[in-house]
Amino acid sequence: MKPVKEGKVREIYDNGDSLIMVATDRISCFDVILHNTVTKKGTVLTQMSKFWFDYTKDILPNHMISTDVKDMPEFFQTPEYEGKSMMCRKLNMLPLECIVRGYITGSGWKSYKENGTVCGIKLPEGLKESDKLPEPIFTPSTKAEIGDHDENISYEQSIDHLEKHFREREKNMLPNCATTPSLFTRNVLTTL
Repeated sequence: MKPVKEGKVREIYDNGDSLIMVATDRISCFDVILHNTVTKKGTVLTQMSKFWFDYTKDILPNHMISTDVKDMPEFFQTPEYEGKSMMCRKLNMLPLECIVRGYITGSGWKSYKENGTVCGIKLPEGLKESDKLPEPIFTPSTKAEIGDHDENISYEQSIDHLEKHFREREKNMLPNCATTPSLFTRNVLTTL
């Protein structure tokens, strides 16, 4: 089988009424695919995604059907695809990456250094790289093709990418999507 689409890290295969998404071990840094790989990176990405999709499915339904290769075509039932493959519902992709930041890092840090904002959101002065933000912020970006760079955009610009009926639903889900992982992490760290 050949992928119908290849991203910087993931490959997508058409499975008739579903898709198979495979997270590879490729490394992408600042939207450039590097020549080396990280062993089991795809497995870690897929299993982390599975955990959060399972954990938040009651807050926000998602596309995941299964990560068990026994549920997939025989082509994927090999050690090469074990743990790093996910069968997904076919949905229309919105070329938008919805990022909720709890810390000032990456492109958010770069923007903050330039003008004290991230995606049009004014942040407190004096933050240092990787500082925890006072509260999680929604920092959307465009989803670029291979070779192009994702671009941070404002909340208002992200709405232009969505159909009007998504607006209130997205706003209402954001607080739970942002705080549920944070509460989980805080509880785990308190237990340790």
